[in-house]
Amino acid sequence: MIISLLGGAGLMGAGIVRDLVSDRTIIDISAIRICDADRVRMTELATELADRRIQLVELNASDEGSLRCAVSGADICINCVPTLLGFQMAIFEAALKEKVAYVDLGGLGTYTVKQLAEHERFKAAGVTAVIGAGADPGMSNVICRAVADELDEIDAINLYWAAELVGDENPILVPPYSVSTVLAEYAHPSTQFYDGKHVTCPPMSGREYLDLPEPWGRCEFMHSPHSEQLTVPLAEGIKDKGIQEFSWKLHLPHREHEAWVGLVKAGFGDFDEPVEVNGVHVRPLDVLNKVINRNIKKNAQRLPEQESHEIHLAVGRGRKNGQAVRVTVEVVVRPDEMYAPYVDACTSMNGSIAAQLILANTRKPGVWAPESYFDVKAYFAELRKRKFIVNKASEAL
Repeated sequence: MIISLLGGAGLMGAGIVRDLVSDRTIIDISAIRICDADRVRMTELATELADRRIQLVELNASDEGSLRCAVSGADICINCVPTLLGFQMAIFEAALKEKVAYVDLGGLGTYTVKQLAEHERFKAAGVTAVIGAGADPGMSNVICRAVADELDEIDAINLYWAAELVGDENPILVPPYSVSTVLAEYAHPSTQFYDGKHVTCPPMSGREYLDLPEPWGRCEFMHSPHSEQLTVPLAEGIKDKGIQEFSWKLHLPHREHEAWVGLVKAGFGDFDEPVEVNGVHVRPLDVLNKVINRNIKKNAQRLPEQESHEIHLAVGRGRKNGQAVRVTVEVVVRPDEMYAPYVDACTSMNGSIAAQLILANTRKPGVWAPESYFDVKAYFAELRKRKFIVNKASEAL
């Protein structure tokens, strides 16, 4: 099988490639096309991995011909180009025109509704597309499906993601992922599902505290824009069980949380709106990225050893056999040598899992969110193969 990764030399794309060339694959891969605008990064990645199946393709995401050339003839297109660059729909459309299966990592729900609106076109063309298939969204959607499958009637599903760092405090701000994504999570309103309908909630609203096991401890969560709440409460097997509430809330490591709040207070939430500096118009995002990257490089020797811990938690309330119950499904990601070469092992490994499960099984044409496409048992087996800890619990209320 031929796999094309657009933006394949970026942080998430490179992680997906690493997983695809590992011994964890469940499909026969004949070629892995790394399609990117950065020839240097592509070459460095190919040299490091030294896998004969890797092919390098120069990509201009703003050119339709370049996009279609990168996708043409592949069995699946994995879109790793950062969503906020604005190429999501063009890549999505290129996959449809070339009749190539498609998967992306999502991106705060920015294009989710537009992509789902193309379901009938993809279905008619016999093309499969699964959108938002990284960790959050992606794996998070699947754990919500696992919760829903344990309930006959659903009152609410609340989804949480928390990260914590263990070790000496870092004197340098190191973003957990794209700076634009973090700022959007903190500065933009979000759509949540309350009282049986979608509602708009202010940035950093819905504050809630949960007591989690160490190393997380007591965590403050807040609403954040994401795609899970746009799809999960409307999914077959969830909506028809009467769900009235679905929320997605975020917790970043405590001190880092304070830094991002401060940046939003300083006005960096409007990261795309240019400001004039000495007669030159610049985007705050470009300035912030330059300063943060310079600071990281300048102070590389001051970066402490830290271990990253993640917990992805879905809590459902409803009834099973007439009894009120609470169902909890969680995925815990603790440090492991396997993750050392990855910037974000959870997101990139889940992108790889999604693409492989699509290719390994009979495809379902149309545009789907992960909770409506993947088999929970098969998906969880792939998580455990990558040393992610999956726990499920149910208790009477």
